[in-house]
Amino acid sequence: MSLLGFDESIALMKRYGVRVPEFELAKGADEAARLAAKLGYPVALKVASEKIIHKSDVGGVKLNLRDAAEVRRAYGDIAHAVGKANSGRMLVQKMAPGGVELIVGGKQDAQFGPVLAFGIGGIFVEVFKDVSLRICPIDKVEAKKMMHEIKGYPILKGMRGMKPVDEEALAELLVSVSKLMAENDVKELDLNPVIAYAHGYVAVDARVIS
Repeated sequence: MSLLGFDESIALMKRYGVRVPEFELAKGADEAARLAAKLGYPVALKVASEKIIHKSDVGGVKLNLRDAAEVRRAYGDIAHAVGKANSGRMLVQKMAPGGVELIVGGKQDAQFGPVLAFGIGGIFVEVFKDVSLRICPIDKVEAKKMMHEIKGYPILKGMRGMKPVDEEALAELLVSVSKLMAENDVKELDLNPVIAYAHGYVAVDARVIS
């Protein structure tokens, strides 16, 4: 098994119509600052290394960077934190607006083959473990059932003045990822977080193991 590079993972997502934020790859702090200005602040900076599966756990992610000085400082901090695992490249990514954080994942099961998972995402995914599962591929009807099955579904419908999320767009995402899992030799896939909005969504981070 091997972890795909972020650019390879994103290319695979785009092939299946998964919406991802704008990003660039930088080879140094100055280039990162230049690319951040090109994308427009605020940005996120992330280590781009096939040796690191969970970037946040090793200090490989800095968010909401608002100027060139913050980007350069973050570049140095990440390089120091990840040490020898640093590939020499870092991902500069346009920050996505806040919304409802979800997770969409896939895994090859020894008995059932490719399986799709959907649930509440972000930093709380390990705490709540609120997910629904399906064997791939699925259609839109099953995708919507997956959404309705999680305990956190009221969050998707809108709580405390929040607007309901775009269930049609999320259903299309689930169908696309299920198709991706069924058609490719992917052992594991993790889109976390997927930020859902009243109109659309964006898959902020992608981890693919083949």
